[in-house]
Amino acid sequence: MIYLLLSISISTGLFVIFKYFGIYKIDVLKAIVVNYIIAFSFGFLSYENAISITEILHQPWIYGAFFLGALFVAIFFVMAMTAQKNGVSVASIAGKMSVVIPVFFGVFLYGESVTFLKIVGITIALLAVYLASLKEGKSNAQKAGLLFPVLLFFGSGAIDTTLKYVEVNYVPENEVALFSGSVFAIAAVFGLIILGVKSIKKTTPFGAKNIVAGVVLGIPNYYSIVFLIKALQNKNFESSVLFTVNNVGIVILSTLVGLILFKEQFSLKNKIGVFLAIIGIVLVTIA
Repeated sequence: MIYLLLSISISTGLFVIFKYFGIYKIDVLKAIVVNYIIAFSFGFLSYENAISITEILHQPWIYGAFFLGALFVAIFFVMAMTAQKNGVSVASIAGKMSVVIPVFFGVFLYGESVTFLKIVGITIALLAVYLASLKEGKSNAQKAGLLFPVLLFFGSGAIDTTLKYVEVNYVPENEVALFSGSVFAIAAVFGLIILGVKSIKKTTPFGAKNIVAGVVLGIPNYYSIVFLIKALQNKNFESSVLFTVNNVGIVILSTLVGLILFKEQFSLKNKIGVFLAIIGIVLVTIA
């Protein structure tokens, strides 16, 4: 249970950090690359045994690590854009209500329970994402901002589903740090490639503040994944229940943070969306 609580707290912190990126005009891509360099360093330093790159490339989980590494870069960028354009609470809801995706795969891949309440909860969750993401008084051009919450929804769901699949089938308990570090290392490589391509078109100084922002992001990012994997290794919880409890905790906590810390404004539709998000996720948990 302690790993689950830590995962909720640290994951909420990531949304807050992304919000500050917008306030302090941080170059998101550069900070994300630094973040992954820090995160994979923590992973390899935390692994107790010596291992070579060749051995890592022959691990059974390496293909899953490559897929997750690419997804991490893309979805972290989308998460940052969502937090800045739509707000911390919307970013949290869009990302964490994606729990419906791993729940769906949990039923079909692992034979986890499916009930009427779970189906109702999933349906309500989907409606909640839309309502919570709407902004009043926006032009049609500005409403294009809904693209980021939608991408975040499906991308986060793909990450959770893949993480669970690889953890169940390929990652031994004593290799969590090594696996996490490898995923972050691959994400860093993808990020550096993107930065390299961008620098060909236009060279700009890296910027000390982007490095500092990456370090601040990298440490909690590493532990958010480690604690989630460790929570998933608890055989007393179905993954559908664990993901649901984890995500509703993040939705509630980040909503409170958005209201208190950033004074985010909520329309009636947004409030209904948040309310439905909590109801939907609770129904899935009860089911």
